[in-house]
Amino acid sequence: MLTLKKKTALLLEEAVKGAFGEGLLSADEIFEMLEYPPDRSMGDIALPCFRLSKSLRKAPPMIASALAESLSCEEFSEINAMGGYLNFRISPTAFASRVVSDIRAAGDKYGSPMCGEGKCVVLDYSSPNVAKPFHIGHLGTTVIGHSLKLLHEFAGYKCVGINYLGDWGTQFGKLIVAYKKWGDKATIEAGGVDELVKLYVKINNAIKAEEEESLQGIPEAERAGKAKSALADESRAEFRKLEDGDEENLALWRNFVSVSLEEYEKTYKLLGISFDSYLGESFYTDKMPAQVEKLRNMGLLEIDDGASIVNLDKWNMPVCLILKRDGTTLYPTRDIAAAVYRHGEYNFDKAIYVTSAAQSLHFAQWFKVVELMGYDWYDKLVHVPYGTVSINGAKLATRTGNVILLRDLFDEAIKRVYEITKEKHPDERECTEIAEKVGVGAVIFYYLSNNRIRDINFVMEEALSFDGNTGPYVQYTYARTCSILEKAGCEGEMTDAPLTEVEFELAKTLSVFPERIKSALADYEPSTVTRYILDLAAAFNRFYHDCKIAACEDEKLRSSRLALTAATRQVLKTALGLICLQTPEKI
Repeated sequence: MLTLKKKTALLLEEAVKGAFGEGLLSADEIFEMLEYPPDRSMGDIALPCFRLSKSLRKAPPMIASALAESLSCEEFSEINAMGGYLNFRISPTAFASRVVSDIRAAGDKYGSPMCGEGKCVVLDYSSPNVAKPFHIGHLGTTVIGHSLKLLHEFAGYKCVGINYLGDWGTQFGKLIVAYKKWGDKATIEAGGVDELVKLYVKINNAIKAEEEESLQGIPEAERAGKAKSALADESRAEFRKLEDGDEENLALWRNFVSVSLEEYEKTYKLLGISFDSYLGESFYTDKMPAQVEKLRNMGLLEIDDGASIVNLDKWNMPVCLILKRDGTTLYPTRDIAAAVYRHGEYNFDKAIYVTSAAQSLHFAQWFKVVELMGYDWYDKLVHVPYGTVSINGAKLATRTGNVILLRDLFDEAIKRVYEITKEKHPDERECTEIAEKVGVGAVIFYYLSNNRIRDINFVMEEALSFDGNTGPYVQYTYARTCSILEKAGCEGEMTDAPLTEVEFELAKTLSVFPERIKSALADYEPSTVTRYILDLAAAFNRFYHDCKIAACEDEKLRSSRLALTAATRQVLKTALGLICLQTPEKI
């Protein structure tokens, strides 16, 4: 529809000039005014004429009537005035022919706005904390982030995907203490990240027990700030040694990182995701002092109760902590150093950070600090927040061991799809491939069906259903288009055969794909693509139900219907790929 809207805007620009004179409205201004009527009986595109009424001193209905008399276009079967609106009714056959022609000509680039040519986008996403499991809570940043990367690549941007590993911080002091007390190399090598998690849970439980014991005999109202733990003190000391370059602690830390990455790569492979950089928080250890010094030299750094802060009262935000009382760094310090390094390395036009909405204040704070530091690229920093996820209402917490591992979730999804498909596909290898693509796709699609900012309660039965708005349903629709075209032996051509309403609606749905892509990019919202996929699948399945396609006896109509099917296959494949879903040709 974008192409037709642009064409309509140009026609209207000339019509307005002819009827009312020069300089009233440009084609770009008219394009923004064009609407899609809520009821097709009113037309397919409409121009509200109220904006012209004031400058022309004429009633909107009179303006609409005057324009209707001077317009004609082969893609419109009817142009008429209705109240203060000028309504355009599309000629189905001419319109569908152009849409299919556009899709064929562009191929897998159909829908791309190509607005990113010559520009670079850095995307920071997934970024799990080392030595912790990859659980469903990481799904949001991973699939939203990668989908945004795919969308920007589709639009022509050079994209740099960064997995900013959480491989630094006080939690490593805890893990080092736990390993020295209860761990051993052989057990870690055999059990991998799961054994690291056990150690992490154990040390946290032990610290909690010590703190509770230290509070015995102290009234509840007087307990604030009085909890003590020798293990917590020891953990802080071990992290301090790590920051100071202690070789024993560094060796342990490197092993923790290696074991964790090996586990994470299994999940990334399943998702079809790769990164351009794995530089984690630790990489910026030697780059933070320069930023701290810059803050100090600019007079931005203040001392508050021994800690170094940037006061953000003027912007109605809490202080931004830069250094703790003991001189160790915090997340804002590392994030600022990382942003400075990335701008120097990539000269980005945008730097996108995909994290939980719970971190929105953190990003607002350090973005403001970057601005105060005088970096002129501060306005290129973008935080893309998303809501929390739970399974059947159960919240996740690594410290207590209450997590749903992503690998277990995918395994369960694949297993369930396998049980459904094995009756139809006796070949073991084929069945396994289908189950993996559909099972993983079901989990991703279920997540990306929602607006990213919404909290999600994941229900496996809903995600894996072949009925309703699910991943299996849209993947099955794609497989159906492949099957039809394979049996027909050709992809058809659009002809002048008259089209039914259901065929026209399919063509219109195909035509709005470029608009949906522009919207998804503007809003950083993959669910816009997901909802479009559902609309296209529904339009195609209505077409499939109401119309004979390969079996149609009218050769012209058969050819047009096959061409519409091939166009649907192309757009579905492109759209599914943009939200990280694979496209099995058989299900």
